[in-house]
Amino acid sequence: MREVAEQVVIERIRAENPWWRTGRIDTDVLNVRPRAYLRLFLRLAEMEEPRRALLLMGPRRVGKTWLIYHAIQSLIEGGGKPGQFCYVNVQNPLYNGLPLEKLLSLACEAAGTTVQERLFVCFDEIQYLRDWELHLKTLVDTYRSIKFVASGSAAAALKLKSTESGAGRFTDFLLPPLTFYEYLDLQGQTGLVKIREPRKRGNRRQFSTPDIAELNDKFVHYLNYGGYPEVVFSPQIQADPGRFVRGDIIDKVLMKDLPSLYGIQDIQELNSLFQSLTYNTAGEVSLEELSRKSGVAKNTIKRYIEYLQSAFLIRAVHRVDRSAKRFQRATRFKVYVTNPSLYCALFAPVGPDDPAMGSLVETAVFAQWFHHPTIELHYARWNDGEVDIVRLDQALKPAWAIEVKWSDACVKDPRQLKGLLRFCDDHVNCHASVTTRTIRRVKSFNKRRVEFVPVSLYCFVLGYNIIQSHIAIRASSVPPHKD
Repeated sequence: MREVAEQVVIERIRAENPWWRTGRIDTDVLNVRPRAYLRLFLRLAEMEEPRRALLLMGPRRVGKTWLIYHAIQSLIEGGGKPGQFCYVNVQNPLYNGLPLEKLLSLACEAAGTTVQERLFVCFDEIQYLRDWELHLKTLVDTYRSIKFVASGSAAAALKLKSTESGAGRFTDFLLPPLTFYEYLDLQGQTGLVKIREPRKRGNRRQFSTPDIAELNDKFVHYLNYGGYPEVVFSPQIQADPGRFVRGDIIDKVLMKDLPSLYGIQDIQELNSLFQSLTYNTAGEVSLEELSRKSGVAKNTIKRYIEYLQSAFLIRAVHRVDRSAKRFQRATRFKVYVTNPSLYCALFAPVGPDDPAMGSLVETAVFAQWFHHPTIELHYARWNDGEVDIVRLDQALKPAWAIEVKWSDACVKDPRQLKGLLRFCDDHVNCHASVTTRTIRRVKSFNKRRVEFVPVSLYCFVLGYNIIQSHIAIRASSVPPHKD
């Protein structure tokens, strides 16, 4: 059997880099508004020191490849020559068996350049190359004039390899599903929230909405369809989101990525567990309970949950007690899907008064926080009380606590907030917040100050501030939604 000729590979690489001929990215990419993460990504892509490869990770279908395209276009518009920017999709079977250095050599030949020149080289879906981390590390050390970018959807494996073999050579960049802010930004609808910049340094931006009803309509649409850019822009996909999300995201992760990376044998067990966790998103579970209902051993359930977290499909959140102490032998925890639109894709879209809205709204709030690179959140539960979200400061004391509601009744009825009020009474420096459906105000209950804010506005502000600063709103000293 004949081997693929190098000239065939070169022609394929040229086809993957049309800007070498036209001087710009294809129109279908340019017509889509870049994700707000582009500015953050470009800052790292242009960084010359320290010398590191940029490792772009994220779930399937969140727009990693398009982020690379938009970055290339921005760099070309900034004065770069089109031939300096090379993109290679390692997943292409044509490249099977070719080491990265050989791909780099062929790419330079295709572009009419050399490895001695200043280049920007992207290897997409790099996890399909065996020992990619060793190859990439060697390239970073050898070709000092080249900025290497690698991306992949098997984020767990990429992160593991980056930590093990790429220490000091790789910079990790996580591109998560869309925040509510990004969802509106991609559609040019951020005007639904008015942002007033502070007049004095040190003051905070002011956020408000002139039409909470319309903002809530968009928020409900975000819960159903807002996690992935392609879904946002495609009425056809929205008509059958399950087909797209299940086929292109869930099934490929559960049936391809995780089994190949971790040697999972029983795909049906894993799939059944994920569906159950998605249906019960924001609910408290235990390994014993999941094992009893499924008939699967606890250790296997534990591994499956670790795998699903590594694939960015779910997140487990751990519990503290009324004194804000972690349980030494925690047997129960909450599980959230990383984006509420996964629920819609597996089951059915929800309306504003659907019984599932409570858990999906809570999931959406956590989904915004999951974008933060370092903050870890908890929930509090004790014999007769519960708080949805608790943030501990560096001294492991509660900095703020949030009760997530999709209702305005709690503003007038403090009985609905008894868990939050008890918890904050025990921790006098803990800021108390409650999300609502439409009401925004500050009230005091037994001298305890509580801030109420519509959950749609809360999610917008949180996503906006994380994007703007790449850190959350200094949550250890400032409540996350204060504006």
